[in-house]
Amino acid sequence: MVLSRRERIILIVTLVCVGLLVANNFIFEPVQARLSDMEAEREQLLGDLSEADLLLDNQKRMQGKWKTLLADGLQSATEAESKVLSALRQWSDEARLSVSSVKPDRVASDKGLQEMIFTVAGKGTLEAVARFLWQIETAPLPVKIKDMQLGSSSDSGESMSLQLHLSALYLGTPKPPSDQKQPEVNDEADI
Repeated sequence: MVLSRRERIILIVTLVCVGLLVANNFIFEPVQARLSDMEAEREQLLGDLSEADLLLDNQKRMQGKWKTLLADGLQSATEAESKVLSALRQWSDEARLSVSSVKPDRVASDKGLQEMIFTVAGKGTLEAVARFLWQIETAPLPVKIKDMQLGSSSDSGESMSLQLHLSALYLGTPKPPSDQKQPEVNDEADI
């Protein structure tokens, strides 16, 4: 079968078109898709890297703050109790709030940070209560208000009653787990 020149040109053009179509579907498009996937992955990795750098920088700053908090913080239960009680006295004097009772209560925990709850009851004007609460919230001590009850005997707010539970954190020594059993005592002389 002998092809004419025109038929040969049509055959070559057809084969080139089919070859380009096959190359496009099996080579160029997958390579282009892989390049776009790699670019998206690169952008994701660059974002993760910048976030990790930010965390490392933040960790260095926070490490310094943590060391300062540990050095200036509440080391023991007695220190925590005395510092928070004196701070409550100072805050109530500055706010002109009459505190009628403060009751500290230790919460048992086997973790490193311990918690002490202070139940505080007092009376004063609305302005005095607001100033007292603001002083607690902006205090450098590791304290926070857990819950609060606020009451008023008049509509004007001249006489407000306040009751709140204040949580203070302090460093405590964790108790080692008691894996050893106590020996039984059966002898009356040992008891």
